[in-house]
Amino acid sequence: MLALFIANNMEVRRMSTVTETVTDLVTPILDEHHFYLYDIEFVKEGKSWYLRVYIDKDGGITLDDCATVSDQLSEALDSVEPDPIPQAYFLEVSSPGAERPLKNEADYQWAVNHYIHVSLYQQIAGKKVYEGTLMELSDKEMTLDFMDKTRHRQVVIDRSKVAKARLAIKF
Repeated sequence: MLALFIANNMEVRRMSTVTETVTDLVTPILDEHHFYLYDIEFVKEGKSWYLRVYIDKDGGITLDDCATVSDQLSEALDSVEPDPIPQAYFLEVSSPGAERPLKNEADYQWAVNHYIHVSLYQQIAGKKVYEGTLMELSDKEMTLDFMDKTRHRQVVIDRSKVAKARLAIKF
């Protein structure tokens, strides 16, 4: 059991080191193209390892943007000695998507006046899920404007009750 704990702990440290190294390598590439880094994941799925780099820019990322960053990052990773990722892996560079999760304070701040989906730990007014426009945001609360049948309503949500939040597409 102790050996499994030590092995898992070493794997977590290796993943952290990889993401830190990749962040250092990809940041100048993104700056050159006026893109920004949304997230980096280094994960094992089944028998394969995946290095996923999520990038964005104002107006959205194109397939060509992803290919450019992938090519340049691949070259940068290949030039580092010793190899920061000694095992085989797949490099994926992509947009975080139209319904990207709101992971940190900067994401929430950016989402003000945007349409979002919020899942709650506890019900508020009988609902655990809200979709609406994020109208206001403070350290403790957020205010959403949502449709209740044919009427606009607002709900104030204590941020500690938010299980997950993401951008949403309004239909």
